[in-house]
Amino acid sequence: MHDQLLNRALITGFRWAVPQSVPFHFGDIEDCDLMGHILKAQGIGAIMHFAGSVVVPESVDDPLKYYHNNTAKTRALLESAVSAGVKHFIFSSTAATYGIPDVSPVSEDCPQRPINPYGMSKLMTEYMLGDVARAHDINFCALRYFNVAGADPHGRTGQSTAGATHLIKVAVEAALGKRAGVDVYGSDFATPDGTGVRDYIHVSDLAAAHVLALDALIAEPARSLTMNCGYGRGFSVLEVLDAVDRVAGGAIQRRMGARRAGDPDSLISDVSRITAMLPWVPRHANLDTIVGHALAWERKLGEIRAAA
Repeated sequence: MHDQLLNRALITGFRWAVPQSVPFHFGDIEDCDLMGHILKAQGIGAIMHFAGSVVVPESVDDPLKYYHNNTAKTRALLESAVSAGVKHFIFSSTAATYGIPDVSPVSEDCPQRPINPYGMSKLMTEYMLGDVARAHDINFCALRYFNVAGADPHGRTGQSTAGATHLIKVAVEAALGKRAGVDVYGSDFATPDGTGVRDYIHVSDLAAAHVLALDALIAEPARSLTMNCGYGRGFSVLEVLDAVDRVAGGAIQRRMGARRAGDPDSLISDVSRITAMLPWVPRHANLDTIVGHALAWERKLGEIRAAA
């Protein structure tokens, strides 16, 4: 019962997603007293910061929420980290900091021109991290995620938040009858089939990149890093839906609509920096594998919710 009540209190997370053997603290990263106590009591030497709001249209409608959750709260967390003597900080940034890039693939040196408050809130945090690292004994790695998808291959966890907007999550929900279909926004992009092309990275490969990034920060404490996280190739919306049809063994209803303002034709990562700087070798760089793991988790999630 306690865990059920805690799940309701969490904003988008779930208590059951954290193994019972792992220390769990309920609180807000903006609570400097709480964070300071945890960091000092546990002797924390590094932070991986994943907390934040991530829905782009919501950020346009409610920008103050995003500047509070993603920027101001990270400032508070950084203050706690510096005060507690934390030496290393890994930050979940995003390809949204590039806005609509002039080129694709996109390297880390491309101009960062966010077109929505979500991207800007993350870019502001990148600037903050640079300033803090120059002023204090802490280094950081900002990992700019492209489109994260899939689920743990062992079925331990996956994307579970209701009302998610990520394409593969939406598509596997539709494949299992949890949605009536999938809306395709735009068929007139400058791509082979007219739908937007994105770079999808399996969440397990992304997790591995975080561990290797932390190793790199520990090995060279005077150096900070900024790296793209993707596979360096893209798939169109229709190619993704074809993969879901193929893996699920059925056809999802596709509702074609107008393109959304600000959607780039193609957003693919240049991964030359991460592959040069880290011994990172993706293990799940296959679209059908990504979809298969997402579909398997979606089925298991239905069982978890039914048992709750």
